[in-house]
Formats: sequence, structure tokens, C-alpha cells
Amino acid sequence: MNLSLLYRGPLSSCNYDCPYCPFAKRRDSTAQLREDRAALARFVAWATANPHGDRLSVLFTPWGEGLTRSWYWAALVTLSHLPHVDRVAIQTNLAGRLTWLADADPATLALWATYHPGQVTRDRFLRACATAASHGIRLSVGMVGLPEHLAEARALREALPPETYLWINAADGYSYDAPAEADWTQIDPLFGYSVRPHASAGHECRAGETALSVIGDGTVRRCHFVQTPLGNLYDGSYRRALGPRACPKTECDCHIGYVHLKRLDLHQIFAGGVLERIPAAWPAPTAPPHPATWGVPLRPATGDAPTGRPVTGDAATARPATRGTPTPVRISARPVT
Repeated sequence: MNLSLLYRGPLSSCNYDCPYCPFAKRRDSTAQLREDRAALARFVAWATANPHGDRLSVLFTPWGEGLTRSWYWAALVTLSHLPHVDRVAIQTNLAGRLTWLADADPATLALWATYHPGQVTRDRFLRACATAASHGIRLSVGMVGLPEHLAEARALREALPPETYLWINAADGYSYDAPAEADWTQIDPLFGYSVRPHASAGHECRAGETALSVIGDGTVRRCHFVQTPLGNLYDGSYRRALGPRACPKTECDCHIGYVHLKRLDLHQIFAGGVLERIPAAWPAPTAPPHPATWGVPLRPATGDAPTGRPVTGDAATARPATRGTPTPVRISARPVT
């Protein structure tokens, strides 16, 4: 069986203060960090043992920023070298050290990187992207489509190499009129999928069939947005529940959910890059791009964030909202994904 697993452990700490993220400036206690580390080690041990002989793909979707924690580096490196793992990826703000990338298998590892203006300079973020690319690591880059960040998004698109996909997530609580949607679509041709929720009730979804959500204690759910357990990863009880199924929710408004909605056919659009959010038809480099193509001099992006404290969080993406007449941006208290 080919399974895609979205893993989310207890980690939820962050010292970015993005206004669209409820985890901004949050810190985990030492005990919470130990719990997260132990849970991740258990998951990696299970994936390594692969008790059911499956082909695995793994996307880490932490509430916090995983790449400032050494145990996530180790997990990504280990999983990238397993012969039965087709892809391992993580949602990240790229603010942590990246020297560990040299130990990973670039044929398997990929990054889903989010740029947060106001939290890090564009040049610093681009240097981190260039560092990843210099190791041959596939990555997509993205932003939340807040109106005050439109100019910055255009500048980022101009600075990125053409082979790097820049995705835009519709900002939670904001309605986009036709001109605004057109502006963002010029940056991300697939923005239309994010700008409005997708009717999902009764429609078949790969979630619960070949795509699963796993939390730290091993509880398996069909996806992050349907809380009904299917069983537990570690006792194998989830396998009895696997199979084609219709979505029980009225609509799906997050990329990591609706990408699996069969009627949208996004698995074909993102073929070979579903987990890291890279479209199949997007230009792909034949070799790691030269650092000069990123518009900044290459140097390792290591150490602390501009605040001088270790970066420990990533809002990753904000949930899309409906379109309509323009309204002021309303900051939601819902978790961002």
C-alpha cells in the first residue's frame, strides 16, 4: 500500500508573532519538548520498521517550528535514506540551522517553506532558500495573501528563480474581489484553489484511504480536520478502517486537506510533489541553481532570528476564506495550517 502520512506531534512553540497565528510567541516547556521528542522518535522507529511493508510518504505539519529542534533534523535525515520512503517533507519558516541538509538524501527530502514579512528580512529568507537549493533539495515557497504584503510578494517572485514555485494562501477572514484575485493569481496561477472553500460533503477524498493524519500518541485520523479516530498507528488498528470514503464536512478550505479531494484532481496537478506543494508542470531545474539566481549572496542561514532568540515556530499557511466584496482583514483565532 502507498500511504501519505501527515504527522503532527505536541510541538507548538513559536517566537514569530505573525498576527494570523494563534501560536505566536508561544513557548513549550522542557517537559513538552521532551514529550515531542519522544513522540517523534517513536514515529520514526515505526516508519523505519515499516511493519506492514508499505511505501511511505511523510509530511510534518507541526504547529510550531520543527527545524529549530535537532530531533526533527535527525528524523528528516533518517527517513530520507529509507528505501521504502518516497518523500519526506516539512512545513517550515527556514529560520533554523540548515547544515544538517548535507546529510539528507536530496532525492527524497523536500521543504515547504513559508515567508513571513515582518518576521524576517527577504534577503535572509532567500539565503535560506538558496542554501537548501545548493544541496539539491526540492522546495516550494509561499506566503499568506494579505493585501499589505502584495508588493512584497511581487518582489519575492522577482527574486526567486523561475523554477521555484511561489504559492499564495488566501488570508483567513478576507474576501477577495475580482481585481484582488487577479493580482494574486499573477503571482500564483493556482491561487484560485485557495481563494474559496471547496464543497466537500459527500465527495470522495483520499483522506482515510491513502492519506492519513497521525498525532503524537499514534492516533490516526483521516485528516487534520476530521477528528473521528480510525485507530492507532502503533497497534495497527487503523488499517481496518482504510478505504474509499466521502468527506463528512460541508467544505474544505485548507490545501493539505483539499489537495486529496478527488473531484479537484489536484494529485495530477501536483504529481510527484503533492507533499511539498510543487506542481508537476512547474519548470524543474536540471541541477541545483547557482546562488546568484536567488538575487542574494549565498551563505548558510544559521543561528537566531533577527530578534536574537532561536526561532521556534511557523504559521505555515493561513486558511483561505470566501470571496466577495472587499472587506477589512479580520484576524481569526482559528489555528492556521
